[in-house]
Amino acid sequence: MSERRSRAAEAGARAAPRAGEEALPGWDLSDLYPAPESDEVRGDLERAKAEAEALQDEFAGRVADLDGDALGALVARYEATTETLERLTGYAYLVYCTAMEDAETARFFQTIQEEATAVGSRLLFLTLELNRIDDAALAAKLAAPALARYAPWVRDVRSLRPFQLSDEVERLLHEKQVAGRAAWVRLFDETVAALRFPVGGESLTSAEALDLLSDKDGGVRREAAQAVGSVLGENVRTFALITNTLAKDKEIEDEWRGFERPISSRNLGNRVEDEVVDALIAAVEAAYPRLAHRYYALKARWMGMDALDYWDRNAPLPEDDDRTIGWDEAVSTVLAAYGAFSPELAGIGRRFFDNDWIDAPVRRGKSPGAFAHPTVPGAHPYLLLNYQGRTRDVMVLAHELGHGVHQVLAGGQGLLLAETPLTLAETASVFGEQLTFRALLDGERDPLRRRVMLAGKVEDMLNTVVRQVAFCAFERRVHEERRSGELTPERLSEHWLAVQRESLGPALRFHDEYRFYWSYIPHFIHAPFYVYAYAFGECLVNALYAVYREEPAGFERKYLDMLRAGGSLRHRELLAPFGLDASDPDFWTRGLDVVAGFVDELEAAF
Repeated sequence: MSERRSRAAEAGARAAPRAGEEALPGWDLSDLYPAPESDEVRGDLERAKAEAEALQDEFAGRVADLDGDALGALVARYEATTETLERLTGYAYLVYCTAMEDAETARFFQTIQEEATAVGSRLLFLTLELNRIDDAALAAKLAAPALARYAPWVRDVRSLRPFQLSDEVERLLHEKQVAGRAAWVRLFDETVAALRFPVGGESLTSAEALDLLSDKDGGVRREAAQAVGSVLGENVRTFALITNTLAKDKEIEDEWRGFERPISSRNLGNRVEDEVVDALIAAVEAAYPRLAHRYYALKARWMGMDALDYWDRNAPLPEDDDRTIGWDEAVSTVLAAYGAFSPELAGIGRRFFDNDWIDAPVRRGKSPGAFAHPTVPGAHPYLLLNYQGRTRDVMVLAHELGHGVHQVLAGGQGLLLAETPLTLAETASVFGEQLTFRALLDGERDPLRRRVMLAGKVEDMLNTVVRQVAFCAFERRVHEERRSGELTPERLSEHWLAVQRESLGPALRFHDEYRFYWSYIPHFIHAPFYVYAYAFGECLVNALYAVYREEPAGFERKYLDMLRAGGSLRHRELLAPFGLDASDPDFWTRGLDVVAGFVDELEAAF
């Protein structure tokens, strides 16, 4: 058995528990491929390459001449080849993200990316030529059932028409990505994965160190926070270089394509209008004082302090028992909450636990944080967690499982129609959190414990809404200023501290080392301006949940239909059955009022 095979096998095994601890599940990636060096991997690459070459030779330059049935058949072949490439790159990433420090694993990941990009380059002709077809001519073609099935995908492809460049430039941008943006993202990921933070005589990963910011012991929180800031500060020049380079890369492409604002390309990808996002951000920023400022002032009094040090922001409250929640209890809690709302939703969720689709333990070299990877409709999603037994870890499980069941349901649309815009993708995940929290709250009879739980939910909501919009404000400042030249590490840190003070308020004290905390946040690197999607999802879920509480009859069916739609419908169409409209400026205020109401309740009980 080769070293690479043994590492892949290790990633799929159940992690060995420490004394007195449960074993946590590791995923089994064999549903995708048996091993990185397997014949199946090489065979799929060769078949995808041959099919892409055949499609290019037969149809490049002729797309506009095809009738609707022939064009529909071409899109179907394009979809099948693209699914093979997505299966390969998804598998390579999942292998890589559990062993980022292993050179052979990283080499495999990079090789698959490069080969898939080369194959994908041969398929570019289809979308480029689709966008050159006259509207009336395309409408006639879409009358054919074979192409009509892909109408939502065609619509989304053509939304890029005003920003499309020449075929040669589009191909250059596509092929250079593996040696450009993707390479810088990989550098960031591997740098973060390799960092070690000295806390309590141990050398911890970022996931382990950041987890200690929720420790019951204030001294432990302070030591961990200062260690994180110190180590990030030692590496800040590397992070600043990555940030500046990727911001400049984005600026160049945005200018060539004609996007006037740095955020506009993300909004287009999210299928949401600039003015809708602007209204969301403005509503949240206006609500900073009545949400975060007010809550953290209350928490400081609750903890007997005049102000909170930044490492106390997520500290357990004095009455919180801060108990460790075992994996089996977390699973049963989340599935019970899902099941109380929808047995079908819980049934899909259970498949993740019954079939080794989750990698839960903290490991050296593993990607920090959590995600749900959809892979391809022909397989199934996988969840990555770093589970450490805190209440927030249970909520993260509920969140990522929401993504997972959404991806399973949307998979019925097929690859080209399954992908959901980020704004709506966060709806199912946040709704899963809401179901889990409400189930726990409704089952708690002790008034003090209910108050602690409610405070925890408020903190999660503030992290989802206020903190993420503040992240977006940081990105706006960075990307706008980058147009005038490179930002120094100190300048990046100044912007970070400014948005943190504005959003979190005067009840927080930010010590010197906190200025480097911008540097570890992966969203800034992986997907610029992704972060507002969390606030979008939270406010949307608040509105959806209010509809559910007011009129539960029929809600489950409409909700599951919304998830099954994947990317085939826009937000207006998806929300219309619930009587909701995200383009209404008051929509966001109503969602924020739910958070404010929880703070009101806490203040009244304090």
